[in-house]
Amino acid sequence: MSRVVALGAAGVLALAACSSDNSDKGAANETSADGKVVIDAFAPADPSNGTNLDTNAVTKLVSDKFKVQFRWQTTTFDAGPAKEKRQIALASGDYPDLFLLIPWVDGFTQAEVLKLGQQGVAQPLEDLIKDNAPNIQKALDANKTFKEMSTAPDGHIYALPQWSDCFHCTYPDKLWINSAWLKKLGLQVPKTTEDLRKVLTAFKTQDPNGNGKADEIPMTTDVQDSSLIAYLMNAFAYNPVGANNGVRSLITLDGDKVVTPVASDQWKAGLKYINSLYKEGLIDQAAFTQNAAALQAQGNNPKAVVLGSVPVLWPGIFVQLDSKDGRDKQYDAVPPLTGPEGKSYTGYNYPSSTGYTFMLTNKASKEAQVAAIKMLDWIYSDEGRAISLMGPENVGWRKPKSGEIGLEGEPAWYRLSGDKQPKNLSWDAMAQYNITLAFRNSQVVPKDIYSGDGLERRLFEATKLYEGHEDKAQWFPQTSVWPDPSLSGELATLQTNLNSYVNQNQLAFITGSKNIDAEWDAYVKGLESTGMKRYLEIQQQAYDKYKSGSK
Repeated sequence: MSRVVALGAAGVLALAACSSDNSDKGAANETSADGKVVIDAFAPADPSNGTNLDTNAVTKLVSDKFKVQFRWQTTTFDAGPAKEKRQIALASGDYPDLFLLIPWVDGFTQAEVLKLGQQGVAQPLEDLIKDNAPNIQKALDANKTFKEMSTAPDGHIYALPQWSDCFHCTYPDKLWINSAWLKKLGLQVPKTTEDLRKVLTAFKTQDPNGNGKADEIPMTTDVQDSSLIAYLMNAFAYNPVGANNGVRSLITLDGDKVVTPVASDQWKAGLKYINSLYKEGLIDQAAFTQNAAALQAQGNNPKAVVLGSVPVLWPGIFVQLDSKDGRDKQYDAVPPLTGPEGKSYTGYNYPSSTGYTFMLTNKASKEAQVAAIKMLDWIYSDEGRAISLMGPENVGWRKPKSGEIGLEGEPAWYRLSGDKQPKNLSWDAMAQYNITLAFRNSQVVPKDIYSGDGLERRLFEATKLYEGHEDKAQWFPQTSVWPDPSLSGELATLQTNLNSYVNQNQLAFITGSKNIDAEWDAYVKGLESTGMKRYLEIQQQAYDKYKSGSK
């Protein structure tokens, strides 16, 4: 369901008095006064969406069904602080029995999973799954990619990713433009990078919102959700999405050789183009600093519609859907732009959610481990999938009525929504573990793509504009390619340092605090001193092993 409906989280029942008993296997088992297994769990929560961790409907059901009682450490949906809190918990030793995360908020990276597995923090899951989780085992056996994503080189499953086969998420580098403004100014949807410059200039100078003020923002985004650099760069060089939502990849393939595009002449040309838009005031300065709430405030400005274009995954990130004034209906997707050399790429994401989200730690008792994996196995069932995602039947969802059609013609379920929809009804994004493409496309979706209930069709049709622009020959299957476990710590450090170095320098070049012509060579040299050669070497070894058929 991805970010389209990923606005819920998990909750817990209020804790009763607890007692402990010692277990011969692993950590001590703790039970509540009514005999339930107590599980300390770490998860994102979104109170702004009505989530209450003590009263969530699915939590109540899970608690009774599996005799568990959760005690939560929570984070917000703001990715930066959420990841920081998770890292602090691990570094301090005050980490939970269970991490139950959301991939685009604070999912573990592959390198982090390997490191925690080597340290003995992450507990192997394969035997637990074999003995207690037939639905998960079936998914692993039937889906080669899912099994590759889940299984470390030493054969252990230290954490599970969500499998959420999301068509619109597979092509995340979208741009949403104000079509009403285009029509008012007599402009066409831009096809080239220079077309876009002309359109953004008109948005800035020709008062398309008609209020007589120069308050229009031609292009903006937020730090958490931005596709700005990626969307624009793809007209110059293929910009790889990566394997962990929110963290761009540094590598592509040239045949079977692992390379990086971020030091190429084409990458430099892309940054110069983005810098030129920034210098002309066509990209909002706040685009590189503001959070999601600030972007929403711009999109929902009560005085006037001020946003001209926003490069993000879907429109609900920057404007309230079903707005009273209909402003959310003004935005449509712009296909990939064609650059000066005729390139017109789009980023290609893994065909599922990425980032590892279900991890049991060495603090979990055997009883807690079994209860947690049985709970997850229920989520993998047809019943558990629907209820955990959407809430109880006929409250959060219902079966289709006569004449209702799905995206591909075979309706199976309808998600209820609207102002009367109860809050705190489901686990939503935290429960997206068995979302196959067939399940996703079999939901009932109205033909009106601009209605709130028609959002999935709107995204489905928009994504068709991007399909085919990906270059799969350059795509590195990052989550299926596991590095040598003995190198996971080194790889994690290299990846962190290189991502930081690339991001800082890209922003400096775009905003003009560094002169790209005068300082590009120094930037490229700095990539080497930051460890790019070694990083590529490790990734090449892992890819060669993957290609040979062994993990």
